[in-house]
Amino acid sequence: MDGHKAAKRRKLTDKSLLNVILQNPDFAEDSQMYQSLLEMERKLDWTITRKRMEIQDTLSRNPATTRTLRIFVSHTVSGQSWQAGTEGDNLTNPETGESIPAWQVRIEGRLLELPQRGKDKGPQRKFSTFIKRMMVEFDRDTNVYPENNIVEWPRATGHHNPPLDGFTIRRTGDVPTNIRIVMYLDHYPEQYRLSPDLSSVLGIREESHLGAVQALWSYIKIQGLQDKADRRLVRSDEKLRAIFGAETIPFQKLPEYVKRHLAPPEPILLHYSFDPSIPLSEPERPTAWDVELKMEDAALKSKMGVMLHANKETSTTLAKMDEEIALLAQSLHNSHLKRTFLQSFANDPAKFIQTWLESQSRDLESVLGAGASEGLTLRQEELRRSEFFRLPWVEEAVAVQEGLRLASKGMQ
Repeated sequence: MDGHKAAKRRKLTDKSLLNVILQNPDFAEDSQMYQSLLEMERKLDWTITRKRMEIQDTLSRNPATTRTLRIFVSHTVSGQSWQAGTEGDNLTNPETGESIPAWQVRIEGRLLELPQRGKDKGPQRKFSTFIKRMMVEFDRDTNVYPENNIVEWPRATGHHNPPLDGFTIRRTGDVPTNIRIVMYLDHYPEQYRLSPDLSSVLGIREESHLGAVQALWSYIKIQGLQDKADRRLVRSDEKLRAIFGAETIPFQKLPEYVKRHLAPPEPILLHYSFDPSIPLSEPERPTAWDVELKMEDAALKSKMGVMLHANKETSTTLAKMDEEIALLAQSLHNSHLKRTFLQSFANDPAKFIQTWLESQSRDLESVLGAGASEGLTLRQEELRRSEFFRLPWVEEAVAVQEGLRLASKGMQ
């Protein structure tokens, strides 16, 4: 609100100063630099406003970026014969579960830091927030190990399913095991797999709905397929004919046609194998995979948000400069009025005094009468006599007139 008032005051000040320049060309040469600054300020204000609108439009779509998610898979074992040093002996206790051969698999992950940006500001997201759904399949003989060999984790909101740093799955056994991990990532914006026809045209396999529409529109513009007579129509070439199924389609139906060629993306497949019966001389390092993840660019969004909100110190400095400009412009305007007044008096004192008396007389008539017509009923003979202006009520009328003038000046 303060910025709006300052801008409004500056506009009024600029207008009054330009009026001074127009009324007196002598000021034009000296104020040429000021006029250039005003023109530059108008261009800068327009550029800043346009860029701010572009940033707001970008923020409304939430800027996205591609990050690397590193997934780690590791395992540990317990109760194995080689761990107790009693290979071949059966010391297990089925009632307490002690010394029963078992193993557990750990699946976890984290985002890699960007080299040019360093560490992310704010808390790190949990690994489970990057996953929509995950299934872990164990390749084991169901006759020997009848327990559930397929584990599924569907993400759900609520306190019963909090964000997790990783997943741990425990099973009994001492035989070699192959694990297949099927993971559906939570991309932002949501990604889709393009049909072979659309993929061959755009040269991409996976993209968001909006990204696919924009890529297709770029292809149409490059190939010049927009109808020249009716710009609302798009003509099909040999490649697009297989996608649209028509020679021409309306431009506004491009998103609809693109949507027909989108399908859920392929999941991430990870294969992991281990043999719990083999002794480990040292702790085994986890196996890692790097996958690309589309996600919201929080850092860029924060930077653009800062640009939309002016710095408090900068706003204060600009407000002080606006006040100084307003005072200087008002001082220049007052000096111009004084100069005009004295110049008129010096050129023709008699005419100046006569004009001034006539002006004061008209003002006095307006003050004395209830309206313009009643003020004109005063006798002209009385106006010609000096005694008329020495009456007791004249000083009161002059005081009222001065009060009205000051009030009018204050409103301005």
